Amino acid sequence: MENEWSYNKYQIRDGLKPGSTHFQYFYVVSEQANKKCNYCVWIVDEVLTRFDQSGDFASIVSSKREDWNGWVKGKIDAGDFGNKVLKYDRDGEKEIEYRK
Repeated sequence: MENEWSYNKYQIRDGLKPGSTHFQYFYVVSEQANKKCNYCVWIVDEVLTRFDQSGDFASIVSSKREDWNGWVKGKIDAGDFGNKVLKYDRDGEKEIEYRK
């Protein structure tokens, strides 16, 4: 994970999924070194250019990370520690449950 930060009593690590050819940006939320949940931002390939004309992952992260951090903070504030995906596709943005 590329970044580590704290919010309330939680530790958050976030970053792009290593080696992925698709845009997947993960957040791992832990409390006292115990993992609570994962949140993920998925952008389907067909809509990458909505975020950056070249589809550059680093540019997308740079421009949207603070917004996504706010989404994560909102989940924590609500006590919503289920694994969630914020998915961007042709139909727009939707939040879905993530199950492995």
